[in-house]
Amino acid sequence: MTTNLTSSFEPQLEPLSANGIGVAYFSSITAIPRLEWQRVQPTDNLFLQRDYLEVLENHPPRGMRFAYLLFYHQLRPVGLAVLQLQHIRASESLGCEQSRTEAHRSPCFFTAYGRFLKNFVANRVEFNTMVCGNLLLTGEHGWYFKPPELRGNKGQQLLVEAMHHAKREIERQGLLLSAMLVKDYYPERRPGGQMLVKRHFNEFTVQPNMVLKLRPEWRGFDDYLGAFSSKYRVRAKRAFKKGKALRKEELTLAQMRHYEGEMYQLYRSVAEHSGFNLINLNSHYLLALKEQLPDAFRCYAYFLEDKLVAFYTSIANGAEMEAHFLGFDKNLNASHQIYLNILYDLVRGAIDGQHDRLVFARTAMEIKSSVGAEAIDMYCYLRHRNSITNKLVHPLFDYLKPREDDWKPRHPFK
Repeated sequence: MTTNLTSSFEPQLEPLSANGIGVAYFSSITAIPRLEWQRVQPTDNLFLQRDYLEVLENHPPRGMRFAYLLFYHQLRPVGLAVLQLQHIRASESLGCEQSRTEAHRSPCFFTAYGRFLKNFVANRVEFNTMVCGNLLLTGEHGWYFKPPELRGNKGQQLLVEAMHHAKREIERQGLLLSAMLVKDYYPERRPGGQMLVKRHFNEFTVQPNMVLKLRPEWRGFDDYLGAFSSKYRVRAKRAFKKGKALRKEELTLAQMRHYEGEMYQLYRSVAEHSGFNLINLNSHYLLALKEQLPDAFRCYAYFLEDKLVAFYTSIANGAEMEAHFLGFDKNLNASHQIYLNILYDLVRGAIDGQHDRLVFARTAMEIKSSVGAEAIDMYCYLRHRNSITNKLVHPLFDYLKPREDDWKPRHPFK
């Protein structure tokens, strides 16, 4: 029955500049026959696959809407793009309320004044933004072209043309968009991003993606620890000792339902102090992932005397393991080294799962580097509809970019 639906599906195509290629716009994933999307979705990126996108659309972050693009060549789907519509306010994303409090406490006048000025500017920076990518993740999870010849500059040109088409469709529905954002390009894909710069997008970076490359000789967690210098082995053993009172348990679906409210509160206590946060997670999102993606999604909890004090989640995404959302009791973090133990446990899970890379994502760069993660700059591209404002975007984002003055990369391996 589904096959018949797909075979009779006739998308409304907008012609693009490449000969024979058009794009179809959809305001919901449910408007696209399942097999139509699956015909072109990548097999090695779960975050562009139908099952994950349904979870996200059904349990969106606060204020987020979605749109989708399918690229066709002679009525055969050859590419896709995922768009998120989000109102972005710099003061909320960059944690300026916390910075304002710190400014009042700062003994240095210039430090306090600098933070005040950043808050003043950030409170005036807000966009209704169309994002090609995923604000819940770090990495290239916004678009995919199946034919190799469309994965370079030609594909980027088609992507920009299609986004302008999507913008017109969205604004016909009554939502005025101030900006378009394409995120995140790894350094090796940056040359493709220059096509966006030629189309008046501004290139910028925020905090880097922290990624641990797993070595083939690490057949177990002890091999990983054995690669540490003595200083970092001692540090790891100290963290294990402090966390000895914690009982770790992988949660079943039923247990996640039971602890859902407590987990969300632990998540919020961490997210509100992360320093860079574009979204407010839906309280049912993690549970829905467990329901829809039971083989790929895992959730682990830490208990202290039968009280839930921390949790973390991970998603197996082909050769990568994605460290997803987490939460912990900040009052117990120092005494039990909760966060550091979570990082070590994520590494253990990635090694046991025989992944090539563990993606820790942004924030907390120094402590992540202490377990072996390396900082990778991710390039983003933003264009504002107002030409004057667009010229100010780059220096403004550079000024508002979260900075950690004491961020020092650590090198734990011998």
